[in-house]
Amino acid sequence: MAAGIGVMMYTVLDQARADLEGTLARLAELGYLGIETYGLVEHFGSARVRDAIAAAGLTLTSAHTPFPAGADAERLLDQNQELGAEVLVWSMEREEFDSPDAIRRGVARVNEAAERAAGRGMRIAYHNHFAEFSQEFGGRSAYDLLLELLDDRVLVELDAYWTVMGGADPAQVLAGLGERARFVHVKDGPALSYEDDVMVPIGEGRIDWTRTLTTPSGPRWHIVELERLHIDTFEALRRSYAHLVGHGLSRGAVVPAPTEEQA
Repeated sequence: MAAGIGVMMYTVLDQARADLEGTLARLAELGYLGIETYGLVEHFGSARVRDAIAAAGLTLTSAHTPFPAGADAERLLDQNQELGAEVLVWSMEREEFDSPDAIRRGVARVNEAAERAAGRGMRIAYHNHFAEFSQEFGGRSAYDLLLELLDDRVLVELDAYWTVMGGADPAQVLAGLGERARFVHVKDGPALSYEDDVMVPIGEGRIDWTRTLTTPSGPRWHIVELERLHIDTFEALRRSYAHLVGHGLSRGAVVPAPTEEQA
C-alpha cells in the first residue's frame, strides 16, 4: 500500500497562525491525511494544536521540533508528549558537517535526544539538508558517517529535494535505508539553491517522484513541503495532491479529478 500523504505545516504556517482550525480543515478537504507540526505549538500551545488536528480528522505524523537534549530537553519532551507526538524530527546544522569530528559532536546531541525520548515512549528522526550529501571524507559521504554514528533507535525523514541538491539519488538512499526511513519530505523545483529556490507543485519540477517513491523502502508518510512559492499555496497543495495520489504514488482521502495528462 502506498504511504499516506501529509503536509509539513511550515508550508501553511502563516495561514495556520491566522486560522489554525480553518487551515487544517482545508487540508483535510483537499484529501491530505496527516500533518507534521512546525511552529504551531509555540504559538497556540500543545493542547489546542492536538485538539485541532483531531477535529479536522487528520493524523499527527510527527513533530518538527528541536532535539530534546541539553537544558531544554524536559520542556520539549513535556510539550510534545502533551501534543501526542510519537516521533520528533529535527536536523543538525550545516557547519556540523564540515569535518568528521564536527559530525561526531553533533551526533552526540542527537543520540542524547534519542535516549531521553525513549524514556517517554517517543522516538527521534533525523531530517537532512544538502551538506550531508555534498560533503565527503575519505570517499564516504557525511550522510554515511552520520548513519554509522547515530543510535539505532533514530529513524530517518529523508528530504528527497535537498538530497538531490547535495548530489545524491534519493531512490538509492531510500533503498539503502530500508525500514529506518519512516518519512519522505516531498518538494519540487530546480534543486539548485538552498537559500533561493522557488518551489513548484509536485511533479512540475526536477525530481523523479515516480522512481523515488516506488523504490522499496520503509516510509509510512509522504509529507509535502513547499517552502517558497510564486503561486497560491493551497493551489500548489491541490496540484501536488493530484499528482501524487492521482499517479498512485501516495494514498489520500479523496480521489483527485484526472489531470489533462491523465485524461
